Amino acid sequence: MTTTRTFTISPVQIPTSIESADAADFIAAIEVRNLVEAHSYGTDELSYSPAEILPRWLDPHKKHWMFVAWLDGRIVGRGCIDALLDEPDTCWLDLRVLPEYRRLGIGTALAQRVEDAAREDGRTKLIVYAVSAGSSGEKLPSPTGFGSVPRQNPEVRFLLGRGYSLEQVERGSRLALPVDNVELAERLAASAAAAGPDYRLHEWSGRVPARWLADMAALYTAMSTEEPSAGLEEPESVWTPERITQTEELQAGDGRISLFAVVEHLPTGRLCGLTVLSVPAESSRVVSQEDTLVMPAHRGHRLGTWMKIANLRQLQRDHPGHSAITTFNAEENRPMLDVNEAVGFLPMGYEGAWKKLLGVPES
Repeated sequence: MTTTRTFTISPVQIPTSIESADAADFIAAIEVRNLVEAHSYGTDELSYSPAEILPRWLDPHKKHWMFVAWLDGRIVGRGCIDALLDEPDTCWLDLRVLPEYRRLGIGTALAQRVEDAAREDGRTKLIVYAVSAGSSGEKLPSPTGFGSVPRQNPEVRFLLGRGYSLEQVERGSRLALPVDNVELAERLAASAAAAGPDYRLHEWSGRVPARWLADMAALYTAMSTEEPSAGLEEPESVWTPERITQTEELQAGDGRISLFAVVEHLPTGRLCGLTVLSVPAESSRVVSQEDTLVMPAHRGHRLGTWMKIANLRQLQRDHPGHSAITTFNAEENRPMLDVNEAVGFLPMGYEGAWKKLLGVPES
């Protein structure tokens, strides 16, 4: 006799604080996120605490939805939507089900729930990033010509079955720490010499200095469109000095610190590149490489390498003890992968970037 296991799906109210009385479901949903990420990559190095993730959900420039699946008295899956307030068409979906609760229809139900919510909000383009573990057999190539995912993987068959198309493959990379300080000094000097006299490096930790707020807003805005996004055609996310300070206020209690290295173009006095490391408070945890960008007009001067080496040196000097840095890049973004590989990053896994177009809802 077959026993049917009944699950339910419900929305989650996002708490204003992890200490709030209504934060339990959000905390449990983040635990699901971390457990699935660890299962997918074979390491818990990509885990974040609920306190570190909550500021993203409280960003006033975005809209969010979260649904969770309940079974056996616990949250066993979650489906999320992330969207920009000032861009009406695109949204990003995230679906996760604990491995021991798969093949029960939970993933399908969560996918339908978030797709329906996106459609009701007028969204017409859905983007999903899904980890694809390597395996033998037929590959589904990225239309960019760089990278592929195993066609018979469960997540690949699931997304294809729901009408998603693979648009891009992203590489997750890891740099083991520490890196030899003598080697860093030599690379830093070589990069500075290659950059030439028109550029100056600046470093800081924590909040963006007031003098650089406008320039950093311009760089963050460019970051949203300058990164290769292939057929995803990800929309522009507009940043302002006010948005930067709002984000810093939201992140003030998350326990992490940001380390910045930027390059100023001296003839104009404007910043033309940035890189950022997000450092957790616990030295036992790995560091996350966040945005890295060199504006197009300033490429070809090894500014990316210069900034990354300086940022790495700052990390090892001021926050020693972390075992690694992780980062993600599109497989076709060869210039950035060249920079990372020169620093010492090695591949740790791959994600497919998928897109689905919805019909415009009837008025």
